[in-house]
Amino acid sequence: MNLDDLYRRVIMDHYKSPRNRGSFEDDALKIELNNPTCGDRITLQLKVEDGIVKDARYNGEGCSISMSSASMMTEAIKGQTVERALELADNFSLLMKGEDVDFGDYEDIEALSGVNKFPARIKCATLAWNALRKGIDEEEQHK
Repeated sequence: MNLDDLYRRVIMDHYKSPRNRGSFEDDALKIELNNPTCGDRITLQLKVEDGIVKDARYNGEGCSISMSSASMMTEAIKGQTVERALELADNFSLLMKGEDVDFGDYEDIEALSGVNKFPARIKCATLAWNALRKGIDEEEQHK
């Protein structure tokens, strides 16, 4: 099996068996974003306490790339400081520009590295990450 096949399997695994899909019933920070180009939509919910992303969930509709990226992102940011979550978002942006980035324990994210060969799909992959940035910005403004 070559690397592209492995990456495709990882993406489809997150798409068919999403991690952290769902919503919180209580008072979590809620961010809604969409990609009007392709119709992808995401609602991201974050529980941030004392500068730590305690939990993250998402709901949405979209292509396998956008929904897999959301699944991977929520796994990667849970338990991280807000600063580290933003660092991961910055690293993901670099990955989408074709740069080599090490995600450490969250190597599933690297499966999306091939997306940079398809510029129209980059917005799909970055949708959840942009929602994360927006949510953290809103959280910081309310302090």
